Amino acid sequence: MSGRTWQRPPQWFTEDMTRDVVLDMGWGRLVLGQTFTDQRAVVDALRAEETGERDIAMYVREPQVLVGLAPHELFMDPSITFRLPLARYRAPKDRNPDVFVRMVRERAELDEVNRIYAACGMVVSDVDVMWANHRTRTFTYLVAEDTRTGEVVGTVTGVDHVLAFGDPDQGTSLWCLAADPQAAPRGTGEALVRVLAERYVARGRAILDLSVMHDNAGAIALYRRLGFRPAAPVVVKRKNPINRPLFSPQPEGLGDLNPYARIVADEALRRGVRVEVTDAPSGEMRLTYAGRSLLTRESLSELTSAVAMSRCDDKRVTRRLLASHGVRVPRAVELAQDPLQDSGGLEQCDRLVAETGPVVVKPARGEQGKGITVGVRGGDELRAAVAAAAGHCPDVLVEELVAGQDLRIVVIDHEVVAAAVRRPAAVIGTGTHDIRALITAQSRRRQAATGGESSIPLDATTESVVADAGYAMDDVLPRGQRLEVRRTANLHTGGTIDDVTDDLHPDLVDAAVAASRAIGIPVTGLDFLVPDVSGPEHVVIEANERPGLANHSPRPTAQRFLDLLFPETRRTGGRQSEQG
Repeated sequence: MSGRTWQRPPQWFTEDMTRDVVLDMGWGRLVLGQTFTDQRAVVDALRAEETGERDIAMYVREPQVLVGLAPHELFMDPSITFRLPLARYRAPKDRNPDVFVRMVRERAELDEVNRIYAACGMVVSDVDVMWANHRTRTFTYLVAEDTRTGEVVGTVTGVDHVLAFGDPDQGTSLWCLAADPQAAPRGTGEALVRVLAERYVARGRAILDLSVMHDNAGAIALYRRLGFRPAAPVVVKRKNPINRPLFSPQPEGLGDLNPYARIVADEALRRGVRVEVTDAPSGEMRLTYAGRSLLTRESLSELTSAVAMSRCDDKRVTRRLLASHGVRVPRAVELAQDPLQDSGGLEQCDRLVAETGPVVVKPARGEQGKGITVGVRGGDELRAAVAAAAGHCPDVLVEELVAGQDLRIVVIDHEVVAAAVRRPAAVIGTGTHDIRALITAQSRRRQAATGGESSIPLDATTESVVADAGYAMDDVLPRGQRLEVRRTANLHTGGTIDDVTDDLHPDLVDAAVAASRAIGIPVTGLDFLVPDVSGPEHVVIEANERPGLANHSPRPTAQRFLDLLFPETRRTGGRQSEQG
């Protein structure tokens, strides 16, 4: 029946089938078209879609007729349906030892599922709906664990059509396959698909269907390798802001934007804000709504003054300004131009080392961690670090090294929107691969996850960090052992990020807001060093005038940024919409 969408099945074949079935998936509803006899009822079902959700109608009879009934509201999705005849499925000879796939065990794991959805740019789901679904056999929620760390790194959802509506085709479907782009081992997606298929084989089901975007070459290659083949069913969706890129021409240059500009552009388009890409390499765009126009560069806009930018640009000015407003900053020595000739300043640096221990040497101006040396102990080591920093900026700042977590807090319109602990790039041992191979593989994952914005350099610094840990690059790291391979947590050199917004101590929130007001900046990313994000102790070491909003999904950073730029487009109500 589901393979012949142009043909009405005989009545005896469907007499035991439930009619007009719509399943709430949490991210939207699944409208099962083969259960409807009246096309107008399918249109009415799609019209009931809630704000911020993405409903999907599949297996509809004569989809072109359905769209023709409401051409201004509906469209046929540019996706391909693939089908796996489960009788032909063959289990693999070898399983990936790094991945273990299992059922969701507790409600809290569904928050991890949403985290992965957001990281993959998918619509996040209502946890209450997922948990209620999970407690039935109609739905199957699987997660993949990294056996080396125990972390949840992937997910997939299955729907049993026999239990949902008495499907005479003995069908099932696969939805929301996602693997953590930052942490999932190779083969996570394949493991999830295989386990779901094997569960339905055990139930005696006949087919497993899925829908995938026509241009998702990686996923299509995986499905074909597992035995899936193109099938007849077509997906129909409603024209809404989330689906807009699928039915409406996109601004020229949109696809060339980096992730930090693209997240802003996508949110603007969802709100009906006109986007004109003026310089894709730099992430510069002109946003226009109701006759009002603003230039932006990623999260930087014309609302940020040149004075505020200059305050962030020079780390010496930043720390002096924050200190004068009561915000805690580390002790430091400022070295002016030609710092190696500043004997008095270097002597102060040596005294600072003697009083506080190792220091951090950084250019007074710069970003992305360039020219920074951490853990400098004075003497010749200090002078070499100063020379390295001076190669990026003639003015150098030498700060006490404050132990603690590297915390980034994003403040928009003087309100804390997101907070995350940044961690240096690290690899996890497999017991078979050497450290160089692990770094190369992890670097590729970071590049893929960030659109090429993040990678781990195989340079002298990386080799030095590995050597300090007692290893050589050609050593095989024991299975499950975690090894940091960079000293700083900069995201551009492979660092990772863990959301801690809900765990922030109120004093940290107050300090972040005070710092943004002291600088006089509407959007900023403040770098803290803290012993514990749930405690009050902290120092602020930097302020960034152009924080990467895409790094903080599923926090609504892009939404709050557009609220700032065009407050009249602020949205209320509905479930959380697509992130990333």
